[in-house]
Amino acid sequence: MENIIFELYEVIKDRKENRDENSYTGYLFNKGIDKILKKLGEECTETIISAKNDSKEEQILEIGDLIYHLLVTMAELNISVEEVEEELKKRRKKINNLKGERRQIEEI
Repeated sequence: MENIIFELYEVIKDRKENRDENSYTGYLFNKGIDKILKKLGEECTETIISAKNDSKEEQILEIGDLIYHLLVTMAELNISVEEVEEELKKRRKKINNLKGERRQIEEI
């Protein structure tokens, strides 16, 4: 099975290195981190709003936009998908990770 997240990230990194005037991704990198973060924030908000609506199609579109802009942010910050994947693997191994449960265990 293909991993579209990794593939998309590779395309985004290529667009960062080889800026194309006609590429939206290149446009974001040319504008810099402030523009990239503004778009990430907008997409986050739109994802939240779509989650409150009753359209799964709209929700999927907004989640796709959010993931894309998050990957652009990661590329701008030189954070790889593999690094995030490793962090998630570490978190998966944690037990009693809820803050409330941790406090209760510590108090006992």
